[in-house]
Amino acid sequence: MGAAVSEAKYECLLFDLDDTLYPFSSGICVACGKNIEDYMRHRLQIEESQIAEMCLELYKEYGTTMAGLKALGYQFDNDEYHAYVHGKLPYQALKPDPLLRNLILSMPQRKMIFTNADKAHAARVLSRLGLENCFEGIICFETLNPTEKVTTTRRDNVSNTDRANREGSILCKPSLEAIETAIRIAKIDPKKTIFFDDNAKNIAAGKAAGLHTVLVGRSVPVPGADLALKSIHNVKEALPEIWQDGKQTEPVLAATAVEETTVLA
Repeated sequence: MGAAVSEAKYECLLFDLDDTLYPFSSGICVACGKNIEDYMRHRLQIEESQIAEMCLELYKEYGTTMAGLKALGYQFDNDEYHAYVHGKLPYQALKPDPLLRNLILSMPQRKMIFTNADKAHAARVLSRLGLENCFEGIICFETLNPTEKVTTTRRDNVSNTDRANREGSILCKPSLEAIETAIRIAKIDPKKTIFFDDNAKNIAAGKAAGLHTVLVGRSVPVPGADLALKSIHNVKEALPEIWQDGKQTEPVLAATAVEETTVLA
C-alpha cells in the first residue's frame, strides 16, 4: 500500500513550460525573441540599433523583456503584446511527445505548470506536445498579473500582486515575490515540491523560496539547483523517488481539454 500523501516526500511537481517541456532546439525561443524585437521596433518606435542589447539587459535585469519595458515606463496593452509576440511563433515545430506524456501521467503527485507566458501560449504549447490533460492547473502571466482594478484606497487591503499590477510593473519569475505568490495560489508546501525550470535565475529564486529545484537543459547544476537534467526525459532515471512516493493516482483533469485546464488565480 502506498504512503499517504501527508507522509510523502513530494506532494507537488511544478514545471516551467518553454525550453523545459521541450528543447531549446525547437526554435520557439529564438522566434519569440525576434518577435519581441519587431514589436519594440514597430510598435514602441525604439531605435533599431539599441534593441538587441536592450532586450538582453532587460531580460537579465527583470526576468522578461516585457517586464523591463514596463519598468522603464513604456505603455502598451499586455494582451496586444502577447498576441504579437506569440501569434507568429512556429508552433508546428512542436510535435506530440507520448514518452513525456506517459512519464508525467505516471507521476503520483500533483502536477502544475508555472510559466511567465500568457495562458493562450501555454494552451497552444501543451496542445502541440499532447500534454493538454496532464496538469491540474496553470500558473501564468494572467495569474500573477490580474486585470482587476484596485478600488480601495487603503494600502493594507491591497495585495502585493494587485499593487504591482496597479503601478504598471509586471510580476514574473525570477522575482522571489512571484514564486512565493505562485506557492500561495497553488496551496503547495515548498518543502514537498519539486520545481523544474531551464533558467538559472528562476532556479536560484525557487531555492530561496524553499523549493526542491531541478535545472533542465544542462548537465551541470548551477547555484541553487539540487539537480541538473540534460532533458526532462531523463527525470525517471535521475529522480526515481518520485515514483516511490505513493500510489499512482489519476490526473485531476484527465478528460479535460487544455482550454478548460484551470488557470489558477
